[in-house]
Amino acid sequence: MARVLLGVTGSVAAIRAPTLVAALTEAGHEVRVIATAAALRFFDPASLPAGALVTDADEWRFEGSEDGRWRREDPVLHIELRAWAELLLLAPLDANTLAKLALGLSDNLLTCAFRAWEHPRPVVLAPAMNTLMWESPQTARHLRALLEDHGVEGAELPRARTPGAYLTRFGGPDCPHVHVVGPVEKRLACGDFGVGGMASVEELVAAVGQALRAAQDLPASTLSSKD
Repeated sequence: MARVLLGVTGSVAAIRAPTLVAALTEAGHEVRVIATAAALRFFDPASLPAGALVTDADEWRFEGSEDGRWRREDPVLHIELRAWAELLLLAPLDANTLAKLALGLSDNLLTCAFRAWEHPRPVVLAPAMNTLMWESPQTARHLRALLEDHGVEGAELPRARTPGAYLTRFGGPDCPHVHVVGPVEKRLACGDFGVGGMASVEELVAAVGQALRAAQDLPASTLSSKD
């Protein structure tokens, strides 16, 4: 099917990372995972397939270097991952990482991979956070800025939604590569009830499939060739 790069950030919903990887693999995708330092507090790295997970510690780990410094022939991991992947899925996308992406900050492996992403290739975003964080005007501003940076002028932002609402997609014909799977209403881990829970694993796998199909419909001239 496709090579999927899954970015997992520091939302409690990161506990579902192993289940999401298993479901994507069962759907026929090859999956690699970038986990932020905060995300690793919510799941056991050993629960992922061997070799699937990379972290910030791997970014500048130079095998064979005596002094630990980069040499010209050494690989750059976030560029290698960008070149390998056909789709980028950020699930869960926490408020902090959303803000970083909107502002262009690149201070860890995941944000560097996003900054280096060739954006005609599909991106799926699955925000997950507390209800008041989701409804914050800062979240709206950051999400709008992120989407408009990639061609979605005047993006209409998602409001409260129920689990059955499925996929909220931004971009239309002008930006079909950016997809947002809005959060669901539920009892959150913090005890609050409201919108902010990450969409179901089934929704995310379906969103990946839809994003890949949409990418196939793009004119060839809009997609970068892969080696």
